[in-house]
Amino acid sequence: MSTGAGVVAMVKTARSRATRRRIAEAAAELFVRDGYLQTTMAAIAREAGVAVQTLYLAFEGKAAILSAAVDLAVAGDDAPVPILDRPWVARVRADPDGVAALGVFVGAATQIIERFYPLYAAMRAASADPEVADLVTLNKRQRHMVHAQIVRELSEKDGFRPEVGHATDVVYTMVSQETYGLMVAERGRPAAEWSAWVARVLTEELFRTR
Repeated sequence: MSTGAGVVAMVKTARSRATRRRIAEAAAELFVRDGYLQTTMAAIAREAGVAVQTLYLAFEGKAAILSAAVDLAVAGDDAPVPILDRPWVARVRADPDGVAALGVFVGAATQIIERFYPLYAAMRAASADPEVADLVTLNKRQRHMVHAQIVRELSEKDGFRPEVGHATDVVYTMVSQETYGLMVAERGRPAAEWSAWVARVLTEELFRTR
């Protein structure tokens, strides 16, 4: 491939990526505001400022757009970097202080859940749709996988005390959309208060602090 052709290809790729992101962001707003089942492809196209045909060129269908919106909300960007390769995970791994490393994790997880919770709630409301239900299940499985790896990293720190499998289940339960939803969305407590509570409980559960 010539240099000129390579530049053209990169520009096309960047435009395609930008279009996909615009569609995913527009769709997420509609799913949260109007509901996933009530949102049509035509409505997504209008919100994104593209033709309906463009939606189908970029995605297989509405569920695929929802999947992209989930990825964008969880990651916070559209960079093709897995969660476990993100800088905050490297900080968890590198910090020799277990409680400090746990704090890095809880802080990052709080930001993720704050971004993702409104869309997650919309997904739960639409889980009668089999494709949406599959995405909810996939998200839970992926979250458990990430938490299991984080716990393995924390288990290498001084003072870590529980069995790794038990610790993973505790982290998976505490650092979840469900507990966030109960305390923040339902009871109206600040997200910072939820985050501090989670960090405090997990510190007591995972590390010898006395």
